[in-house]
Amino acid sequence: MWITVAKANEIAPGKCKIVTRRSLEYAVFNVAGEYYCIDNICPHAGGSLGEGIIEDNCVTCTWHYWQFDVKTGEMCGNQHVRVARFEVREFEGEIQIDVTG
Repeated sequence: MWITVAKANEIAPGKCKIVTRRSLEYAVFNVAGEYYCIDNICPHAGGSLGEGIIEDNCVTCTWHYWQFDVKTGEMCGNQHVRVARFEVREFEGEIQIDVTG
C-alpha cells in the first residue's frame, strides 16, 4: 500500500523528513534528487535516524553514531545489522512510500 509522505519539493537534497503513520516512524531522505526511506528508529538504542547527518549515502544516528546506508538499510560496515527499508516513488508531484508488509 502506497502512502503519500511529502510533496516532491518538500525534502531538499541532503535532507530528511520524518513521517509517523500508525505509530511507525519513517525517515525519508533526498540524496542528490533520489528518494530513499528507512525505519527512523536506530536498533541500538532507539535514536532517530532522520535527525542524523547523511554523508555518502550513510546516515549517522545522533545518539551513539551507528551508521546506516539509506539505500539498503544495512549498517555501514556490517551488513548483518539493518533497519527496514521501504520502496519510494514520485507520483504526480508527491513522494510516496510502500508500507505493505
